[in-house]
Amino acid sequence: MRNIYEKFNELFLSNIPFVLVTLVDVIGSSPQNRGSKMLVTHDGLYDGTIGGGKVEFKAINEAKSLLENRSLQTTFCEWNLKKDVGMSCGGIVRIYFEAFHSKIWNIAVFGAGHVANVLIPHLLLLDCRIRCVDPRKIWLNKLPRSDKLDLIQTDDMASEVKNLDDHTFVLLMTMGHTTDLPILLEILRTREFPYLGVIGSRAKALRMKKDIEDAGLPPTCKDKFYCPIGLHLGNNHPQEIAISVAAQLIQERDRFHKAQGQFEGIRMCEDIQNGGI
Repeated sequence: MRNIYEKFNELFLSNIPFVLVTLVDVIGSSPQNRGSKMLVTHDGLYDGTIGGGKVEFKAINEAKSLLENRSLQTTFCEWNLKKDVGMSCGGIVRIYFEAFHSKIWNIAVFGAGHVANVLIPHLLLLDCRIRCVDPRKIWLNKLPRSDKLDLIQTDDMASEVKNLDDHTFVLLMTMGHTTDLPILLEILRTREFPYLGVIGSRAKALRMKKDIEDAGLPPTCKDKFYCPIGLHLGNNHPQEIAISVAAQLIQERDRFHKAQGQFEGIRMCEDIQNGGI
């Protein structure tokens, strides 16, 4: 059991979304004892077991579903092994699911230049997970090392768009217009994020809107990103730009969460709600 708590600590400190699954009670036969635990991430089983087989398979899927449902943190399930799980043996299992970091605030920063090197250390003080993408190893190496920060070195930054979570807040602050534009167009063609910002002036914003028109994208795409980014305060020093951008991100995060109607709660599995046992 000590090992699973060590794994729990690894996931928790790394801000990786995961679910702690506990076998609370067993009526009849079961391959594991009460109190057995396992850890499940978006990728599936991470560590531990509640017995394997069909029960564990069903529990893993339930845990992954909980991670996708950002409005809930816990679920309690009571399954009839024959009716609900499809096992030939009788009996009932009761399982408790508790999600951690399921509402983690994901931020993607394309570019690791001067402003990003000031902004990211500020953001690391918050409850978030950051991905920074840049082709320049020398600039990525300037950033602090943290379990909350993923550094990705690639010349094809636009290809990283498909790897982002749907709820990611995205900042484009690469070397300039020519490197920001392919990423922006890829996002507008294929994805929709709660926040999309491009560093630059109003003149750059007008140029990008013309580029969007020339790319044949719908006119509504012109209004789907912030440029300039940040709240209207401070001057053009990287430190003050970073603070204004961080403030805007927090403002938009709170607005997004309010719109989502996120709340804490316990969900009872449908098997119980519908009298399944």
